[in-house]
Amino acid sequence: MKVILRQPRREIELEGVRRVSDLLRRLDVVAESVLVIRGDELLTVDEPLAEDDVVELRPVISGGGS
Repeated sequence: MKVILRQPRREIELEGVRRVSDLLRRLDVVAESVLVIRGDELLTVDEPLAEDDVVELRPVISGGGS
């Protein structure tokens, strides 16, 4: 599976990842800190992943209030 990470932009290949939660745990990423996207689909932590998937992790950006 190809994983595209932002900030800084990089791509990595991973094997043996079955669910989004496994992917995030393997990368030591907090689930609430990123959006996980496959194509045009936003994924939840319990979504299954396939070896040929291309998944993008985008950081969640929160704007400050006044």
